[in-house]
Amino acid sequence: MTFVWDENELNTEQAIAVRTPGNVFLIACPGSGKTKTLTYKIAYELSRINSHRKFVLAITYTNRAADEIRERVENLGVDSTQLWIGTIHAFCLEWIIKPYSIYEPALSKGYSIIDLHDREKLLEELCAPYKASKVSIYDCDFYFTSKGYRSACKDTRKKAAVDQVIVAYLAYLKEYRLLDFELMLWYAYRLIAGNGSICKSLSGIFKDILIDEFQDTKELQYEIISLILRATNETSLFIVGDPNQAIYESLGGYPIAIDDLKNMTGHEFSELELSKNYRSSERIISYFSHFNLNKKNIEPASKNKDYPSIICYNSTVERDNLVDEIIRIIQHNINVVGIPPKEICIIAPWWVHLASTCRRLSSAMPECTFDGPGMVPFARDFENFWFKVSRLALTEPSPGMYIRRMRWARELLGDLHLAGLHIDELTNKSVLRVCNSIKIAEQDGLLYLQIFFERFLAEIKVDLKHYPSLAQQKTAFFESSEKQVEKLKKEGIDEIGDIKYFKKLFEARKGITVSTIHGVKGAEFEVVIAYGLLEGMVPHFSDENGDESAQKLLYVIGSRAKKNLFLISESGRKRYKDVCYEPTARLKNYIFAYNQF
Repeated sequence: MTFVWDENELNTEQAIAVRTPGNVFLIACPGSGKTKTLTYKIAYELSRINSHRKFVLAITYTNRAADEIRERVENLGVDSTQLWIGTIHAFCLEWIIKPYSIYEPALSKGYSIIDLHDREKLLEELCAPYKASKVSIYDCDFYFTSKGYRSACKDTRKKAAVDQVIVAYLAYLKEYRLLDFELMLWYAYRLIAGNGSICKSLSGIFKDILIDEFQDTKELQYEIISLILRATNETSLFIVGDPNQAIYESLGGYPIAIDDLKNMTGHEFSELELSKNYRSSERIISYFSHFNLNKKNIEPASKNKDYPSIICYNSTVERDNLVDEIIRIIQHNINVVGIPPKEICIIAPWWVHLASTCRRLSSAMPECTFDGPGMVPFARDFENFWFKVSRLALTEPSPGMYIRRMRWARELLGDLHLAGLHIDELTNKSVLRVCNSIKIAEQDGLLYLQIFFERFLAEIKVDLKHYPSLAQQKTAFFESSEKQVEKLKKEGIDEIGDIKYFKKLFEARKGITVSTIHGVKGAEFEVVIAYGLLEGMVPHFSDENGDESAQKLLYVIGSRAKKNLFLISESGRKRYKDVCYEPTARLKNYIFAYNQF
């Protein structure tokens, strides 16, 4: 039966987008209900599947987004059995590389996925000879196009050394038959580009393909999807995003134009728009619309659209007084305005600045919780089997978590099967029962997990010495976690090893969020406080499209706020020995009636 909804659940633009047949190119302004529209579109298309052999494929930018959308679909009462949703990397691995790797010479004799911890160690070793050039692993991002790899490093002083590091890194992965995320895309592309039957098979399986955040999609990802679409006329594409928020272009993000998409796929598209903003006040919308590069219409539609928003810009506060200023802003919004802490977000362009700020705020405001970088005691490596076990170890059974924990249990069974274990008596429910039955009083987080993992293995009767891939992942998991805990303790957070900090990673957000501009995209808060708005940071000093990038970053910052927005270009932050950063030019030159605060 076709999924239907009450007329007050979607506005006219959203309903048209959901019901439009064929291929859809949807531009969605901030706060326009993009995720809701995507969810309803998935539910609608799932309800119209008339064969158990057909699936709906949804590509999201993050695993968290995939979990959220799947849960929303299930909460609408629609069976998600024939939905595959996840990141493009997970799709390429599961649907292209695993079943067809025998057709790629580099993969035909087997392969493994490099652990993020091992990847970091390898890059650190390869960067070591170039210490004089100040090359670090943070300079070594790269991505693939259909013609090969491209370095993301724009610093001409480092580029030659970085290229040598990347070449050595890729050579090492090839020698030991290892894949990282970028190679997953590369080999998936090679496989389907060279085997039309794979494209035809995938096109026959997926009735609909939906892509979220298309402005962050890489060109090679479009190539992969286009090859599937071109194979037959059986598959439709629904693609949604906002080119104004294309802030991942330095890492290969490509906000494709509709005409380019038509040429690439060989398909026609209905071009639609979501223009109503249900998030921000009219004053906030008026402010960030100044940075609207694509000049798309944004209509205030929030119930708080008439809220008298405070919008401040401070370019005089000294760097040494920055934390005190942020505390003043937080206390005013909590104590005077009545904003809940979880509705406040602190943003800066670089993690290195946020980590120290987060720790200083935690010390100065013990009455508040801060959810941010440097406060997580182990790496979130979603591909590591033991990270997946930790999700079940560190979450409590509850009705609200049941569906999510069942899905995690299913992932564990899939990983065990891939590792060569065939335990017929294990089911999703029995895995949950095993995890729920393990009771541990230990308060040290790492010891807690070590005990949990051993008991879990004993309960499912698995001897790890017979499964080297799982043993290797376990070693990497604890090495990475121990390194992180040790680092944080040295920086004064003695209690970071406590089990409560480990469990906090999977709890619903309760405290003040601390994040980079890139990390906060897609989120929304009643109050946004952004600092580090300095030329060389926003935009980055090596960005060839600096002015345009600054506009997009400022657009993203402003459009996260519902009610109040505080922007800071602190003075006295050193760029070179005797030279300080100046305020972001695009922001400094914006004449606006800022509030005095």
